[in-house]
Amino acid sequence: MKGKIGRRLLGIGLLAGAAALPRAAVAQDDLRLNDSGYFEARGVNLLVFSNWYDGLFADAKISGVEIIQQGERTATNGDVRLSATPGQWDPIGRMVKRDVDAKTGAIEALLEYPDYKFQYHIRAERKADGVHIAVILDQPLPATLAGKAGLNLEFLPSAYFHKSFLADGKPGAFPIYPAGDMIAGGARNAASGRDFGPGAEPLPMASGKTLVLAPEDATRRVTLRAATGELQLFDGRNQAQNGWFVVRSLLPSERTGRVIEWIVAPNSVPGWLRAPVIGHSQLGYTPAQAKVAVIELDANARPAGPARLLRIDATGKATPALSAVPRAWGKYLRYNYLSFDFSAVRQPGLYQLDYGGKRTHSFRIADDVYADAWHPGLDVYLPVQMDHMLVNEAYRVWHGDSHRDDARQAPVDHEHIDLYRQGPTTDTRFRPGEHIPGLDVGGWLDAGDFDIRTQTQYAVVRTLVGIWEEHKPTRDQTLVDQDLRRVEMHVPDGKPDLLQQIEHGVRYLASMYDAVGYAVHGVVEPDVAQYTHLGDAASKTDGLLYDPDLKFGERKGNRSGTPDDRWVFTSKSSALNYGSAAALAAASRALRGYDDALADKALRRARAVWDEEHGHAPNTFSHGNTTGGWLPGEEFTAAVELLATTKDPQYAARVTALWPEIAPRFPQYAQTALQALPFMDGAYRAKAEAEVRKLKASSTPFTGANPYGVPITTGGWAGNGAVIQSGLTDYAIHKAFPALSDGSQVFRALDYLHGTHPGSDLSFVSGVGTRSKEVAYGSNRADFSFIAGGVVPGALILKPDFPENSENWPFFWGENEYVVNMSPSYIALVQAAIDLGKR
Repeated sequence: MKGKIGRRLLGIGLLAGAAALPRAAVAQDDLRLNDSGYFEARGVNLLVFSNWYDGLFADAKISGVEIIQQGERTATNGDVRLSATPGQWDPIGRMVKRDVDAKTGAIEALLEYPDYKFQYHIRAERKADGVHIAVILDQPLPATLAGKAGLNLEFLPSAYFHKSFLADGKPGAFPIYPAGDMIAGGARNAASGRDFGPGAEPLPMASGKTLVLAPEDATRRVTLRAATGELQLFDGRNQAQNGWFVVRSLLPSERTGRVIEWIVAPNSVPGWLRAPVIGHSQLGYTPAQAKVAVIELDANARPAGPARLLRIDATGKATPALSAVPRAWGKYLRYNYLSFDFSAVRQPGLYQLDYGGKRTHSFRIADDVYADAWHPGLDVYLPVQMDHMLVNEAYRVWHGDSHRDDARQAPVDHEHIDLYRQGPTTDTRFRPGEHIPGLDVGGWLDAGDFDIRTQTQYAVVRTLVGIWEEHKPTRDQTLVDQDLRRVEMHVPDGKPDLLQQIEHGVRYLASMYDAVGYAVHGVVEPDVAQYTHLGDAASKTDGLLYDPDLKFGERKGNRSGTPDDRWVFTSKSSALNYGSAAALAAASRALRGYDDALADKALRRARAVWDEEHGHAPNTFSHGNTTGGWLPGEEFTAAVELLATTKDPQYAARVTALWPEIAPRFPQYAQTALQALPFMDGAYRAKAEAEVRKLKASSTPFTGANPYGVPITTGGWAGNGAVIQSGLTDYAIHKAFPALSDGSQVFRALDYLHGTHPGSDLSFVSGVGTRSKEVAYGSNRADFSFIAGGVVPGALILKPDFPENSENWPFFWGENEYVVNMSPSYIALVQAAIDLGKR
């Protein structure tokens, strides 16, 4: 490949007018290919396929040519695409290989669209006027892609709000709200999010040989020049709210070699330094806990003397409570880190941290600092996620009584866009497309979308039961009427809200068995147009049962000719059955005395599932993340929960039998394994203790050393879930073996969630802490808003070294999407901290 790179160095010359551009509009001369495999100048990085499209959910806006400019990733998806403003599910080229030639300072990727038998190279090389990006073809563009394939580069809209552009010197302004013109015609693109009307495609906002983005802002100025053809600027948000501004050049037909060449010059601000990030808990600290701020410094920054903890009095006067030179930790990812330990300060009060001329927002040191941190999750987030209910908050209706038309049997041999799949049979008595009655009760909307994923539902139920049994929080701030299908937030009804949430989850889990006799994968929107729905969940469907004998849009009684009912995926999975049985068995304990009839039903179902599953070979149908977890782990969990509920020795025997498979994965199953201790013999306790000792012997998080002392994962979905579980696991160890752990990981995990993390100091829990996530990927994301008590995935590590959590663009699901099981897990972690604070 390097030989080919060398042979392609001769190419098309630069535009004749390029030399006339002002020096401020082009990249600095020190832009170089660095040891991490991307182009770098002061404050500017240009990545070329360092990241690849996340196969989990198609286009995740983390691939191709990308620009990080003065600390923010402002451009992505520089690649050959088949439309001007491609949607999330539009075709994407497949990576074949990537080569970095340090000697010539070039990066080249080979990609292909196999369905079109089309291969292409994207080559990037640094020159004095910027990075030259070329599309190189060994064979001419296939005729079927003529007028469709083009080189695209997408720019983050929020980075260019309130800014201008120049197209060959002609000025324009970036719109805050999508305002570009469309032209109707052709087939409707399902990825547009519409299921009605003709096709429509955007017209360019501007075009020219040279585009200068944000000429008035040195921190966001980018100059793009086309060596041949022209550049067109599109607004992708008319097609989809998560669309970006797109610069595009069509690929010419019947040509080979360097068919497109751009010069991309992101402006580098001389001497730019990223301001220090003083990672700290936006919520605060108890007097007794460890208190360590982690200071994140630009790689070019020098230490700036002592850090100070300031105590704020009633007049606003700031008095130093502690001053010390922070301890150097070293380099992690692209930044240098210092730590400032102020654990010695125990006096309650209001405080700020100060370092290098930057001062944080205020936070508390107080005995009761965690007392109400869990309230937004239980009072707001969980009620908002309740499906099949009208949810009202004072003047605001979060959503109406949603999905009254649940659910239709999914078609066989069908793979859904969101990791659901139906096998070759329905495994039920229902025909594909037929309505399955009884599934229109209970459950929580899974995430920023509107499906009910069974695996998430039973995880939530088990977590809520654990909170109830460990801590018994009787808080009552929500009225829930299951008969009227109504929820009124901030209205007490005399019942513990936690038990009402458990009841809501059990109603859904039980409905699966009432409807088809076993655990289904979940219910989900049938197509992209509905899947992308934003707004009131009740308006996503008409609430009427689909009747194929009626015309589209026709209504008669409780039936409709509109096929908008959610599908239920029903291929049998023993893993899902065990997971559901575990939650039902657990819930039966919590519901005892609150709703004895439902408690009895839940336990009956759980025992029946166990007996039925042990009467045949396991059903091992598996797809995505919707068919249950690892089968031995799910069975182990069911055995433990049934044992805790019934004390029946058959379940203890099965726990013992499964232990050899569980032990190698002990960190993942530690909480469940330790839950079994009171019901098992001394031999089991000794084995569990041995695994705990091995786990505690490792002082480095399983994802490697970092200055925060928690596991920081590097996948396409950020790792706050792993952080929470590390704290809950340590708490379970402390409860079971207090001599082996003091539970301090609980506080480290909470500090991380509340702002002591890479990239920023925002709390990842919306509405918790002085400054928290206020722009997130919930059902209201199109409003650039949040749901209090929701927990986002956190700091996403873009390869090779960039931590990101965007506060001005909600549509990055891997870092900003609420998932319903995270809030209960966070509540459990806060309850653990409250309990530890009493000791």
